[in-house]
Amino acid sequence: MYVACSTLCFAQQPLEQALRLAAELEFSKLDVAIHEHGAHIKPSEVADDVVAAAHRLRLGTGLSPAAFSVGIEAEGEEFLRQLRAISRLARITAVPLLTLPAAKTGTPIDLEVSRLTGLVKVCEGEGVMLTVSTHMGTLTEDPDTAVALCERVPNLGLTLDPSHYIAGPHGGKPFDQVYPYVRHVHLRDSGRGPNQFQVRVGQGEVEYGRIASMLQRHSYDRLLSIHIHDAPEAPFPPLPEVRKLKYLLESLV
Repeated sequence: MYVACSTLCFAQQPLEQALRLAAELEFSKLDVAIHEHGAHIKPSEVADDVVAAAHRLRLGTGLSPAAFSVGIEAEGEEFLRQLRAISRLARITAVPLLTLPAAKTGTPIDLEVSRLTGLVKVCEGEGVMLTVSTHMGTLTEDPDTAVALCERVPNLGLTLDPSHYIAGPHGGKPFDQVYPYVRHVHLRDSGRGPNQFQVRVGQGEVEYGRIASMLQRHSYDRLLSIHIHDAPEAPFPPLPEVRKLKYLLESLV
């Protein structure tokens, strides 16, 4: 397993500064957030010029993009156009995997199975794996439903974000059933309750050692990506927490 840094950790900085900060922390692998409302690379920008987007990720910092976390706001054919462009960007930058959110909670599972089956084919057309994140407010907020999606959609994987199972409606109950389907991991520290989604490392309930052990049991050999959100309302600066969690995770792998 390898420890990576999400660009969301420095979301209040320009992309070039975010990359420099990640390099100064001695990361070698980067999880790039491609969100329409983000301050860095937007899906619509990628769709307009894939080559320019690739150039922005090659700045000589010693970092290699290794995963994309994607938030597309468009719908219909424009959604597919942007997803195809991001999949092409992943191929030309040697990124093997991208993460999308599942449909909102309450969506009929048959409808989501049909949608995701088509999206997996779009990504596979560029040789890229598609995962959906375990996320509050989506179908995957329930571990059993997340597993059901993976069982019914060929080649679909999960991006495990345990914070959403600890602070969300799952209430911190075990979620061991998802591990066989995990292809990527997002980590921060969290406590239970809506105001505890992101806390200082060591003050929450994320069991990093157990997570690493369960992943190893299922022969997981991919990224552990630090996803501490650098939001304007965050109660603490991200840089010290990113450094702390990096050292902790490296001690486990």
